[in-house]
Amino acid sequence: MSEARRPRRPAMLDPRAADELPGDSDPALRQEVAHMTANVIVRQARAAEDPEVVDRLVRLVEAEGLDTVAAMWSDSPATTLPGALWRLYVLREWVRRDPHIVAERYRTGVVRAEVHDVVAGVASPPGPSDVSRVVDAVLSGVFTADLAIALERGAAFCRVLATGAAFDADHVEDRDVELAAHMTRGASGLVRTAEELEAAAALWRADRLE
Repeated sequence: MSEARRPRRPAMLDPRAADELPGDSDPALRQEVAHMTANVIVRQARAAEDPEVVDRLVRLVEAEGLDTVAAMWSDSPATTLPGALWRLYVLREWVRRDPHIVAERYRTGVVRAEVHDVVAGVASPPGPSDVSRVVDAVLSGVFTADLAIALERGAAFCRVLATGAAFDADHVEDRDVELAAHMTRGASGLVRTAEELEAAAALWRADRLE
């Protein structure tokens, strides 16, 4: 991989690890580096116990770009630490870009998913700033608190949004079948992400999330 095409170094990534970010030619090496970078970042953040470090990591995508984070972790299986981190960062990026839509979906879904709302811990009724604060708190929890609880909180957030998306799909189906199908696929994707985060949380508790 040439220097011109090398992804920029993540803010909390060890220089040696950053220099070893592979290209597309060696999937095994990509997975090895994905695990290494995820573990290094989480371990460094927990050791530092510094709010500024945690804030920088929460905003990693904004600082380094989604493509850079994707280059590290997007190919990782869901039931791995890099795979779980990737899903949380993608979730945060969606909320950051569309906070009004996310808040509206959450308000719709929470009526039918009250148990998951309690776990997610979103203010009621939630506004755009509230859903943004929750996903930031979820990522902060990865680096400062019980990682399993952070993953389960992210999963609960996804389940409420999935419920809201499914309800919206039913509501618009008579007017726009294509849009309803798109929203239904989105709801299914959110449920799948929730299941993956819950599985990762269980593995973390069993000391098997690698």
